[in-house]
Amino acid sequence: MRFGIQTLDGFEFCGKTVLCRVDMNQPVNRETGTLKSTARIAACVPTVRELSDRGAKVVLMAHQGSDIEYQNFYCTKPHAKELEKLLGREVKWIDDVTGPAARQMISELKKGEILLLDNVRFVSEEQTLFEMKLALTHEQQVMTQVVRKLAPLADLYVCDAFAAAHRDQPSLCGFEQVLPSAMGRLFEREYCVVSELMESPERPCVFVLGGAKISDAFIMMETVLENKAADQVLTGGLVGNILLAAKGEQIGRRSLDFIYRSNYGEYIEKARKLYERYGGKVMTPLDIACVEKGERKEYGLGNVPEEAAAVDIGSDTIKRYREVIFGAKTVFTNGPMGVFEEKVSESGTKAVFEALGETKAYTVVGGGDSVAATAKYAVTDRLDYICTGGGALIRFLAGEELPVVKALRYGAKKFGGQ
Repeated sequence: MRFGIQTLDGFEFCGKTVLCRVDMNQPVNRETGTLKSTARIAACVPTVRELSDRGAKVVLMAHQGSDIEYQNFYCTKPHAKELEKLLGREVKWIDDVTGPAARQMISELKKGEILLLDNVRFVSEEQTLFEMKLALTHEQQVMTQVVRKLAPLADLYVCDAFAAAHRDQPSLCGFEQVLPSAMGRLFEREYCVVSELMESPERPCVFVLGGAKISDAFIMMETVLENKAADQVLTGGLVGNILLAAKGEQIGRRSLDFIYRSNYGEYIEKARKLYERYGGKVMTPLDIACVEKGERKEYGLGNVPEEAAAVDIGSDTIKRYREVIFGAKTVFTNGPMGVFEEKVSESGTKAVFEALGETKAYTVVGGGDSVAATAKYAVTDRLDYICTGGGALIRFLAGEELPVVKALRYGAKKFGGQ
């Protein structure tokens, strides 16, 4: 047991049916039905392989797509194919989650066999409406369909989805109430590494925050500045644009329109207050990049065209940020500096992530887009630690007891090990 949570070492799995919640959420190419990245699938391989090798009948539950934008949902069939390649053994798949077909297939599994169910977010109880609006307690989650239908078929529950540990949903927090439970190897490793690192990071400690997940970025920024974990925060992406707008800098009408259209207008005022308190520690872009007629154009602050849409940080910002990264002893990075999926707007993200691969600082990267960027710019093997979690990592660093951690600790107290 570690941190009050059971590990895989506390159980015998041979012949047992194990429900294992993993996080394989990856960008999908809908035209080809393939995954743009397999990093999170590769990360959960050690747990899945160990359970299978120890004779468990492994039933994997995973989600695909944002639980806010349901149109992003996708089936988990391509995930099964990729997992099969990585494991070098068969991974069964079914386009069902809790229905009769899925339950029948689970009941027919043999020792060592692996089954991946379809996207759990096809079940309404796994969506944001239930999590945020109804706010079901863990006891109430036991009464949801996903737990009522699947728990009776299982002997044990394993959660290896640290990346989703900030979510309070039945497939993550409900099973621990009724089944002996443990964290998987990936969950255990990420929990331990981040815990130890945050206790005493080497200084100077720099946080690089970008991307479009504004609420997560502001939670982290406020927390690490308040508790003095960060000596410097470098901002880019939509986070940087909002901070620039808060300072009264011109970022282009199209940039501002996007902020308000995305319902992020309230963060401009939050950013203004944050900058008033910690301005000396928060670095904002010195220049921005736009795309005009397919070409990259850079503008210094004060010279940004009225109609501009900022899609990346500019060359002066890149140079300054790289200098700060090379002068740091610890660097946390969450989120890209711009629209890195497009060649014309990837320069900022590319330069920052290449700097992470070159610096002698201890480097930690978290979040789906950041993991994808490390792979795209071939720096994965040169980073010290890659955390699959984005939102979970941020809330963990903020000192919150994550819902899944709370549920796993409850399971450990109620059922113990074997």
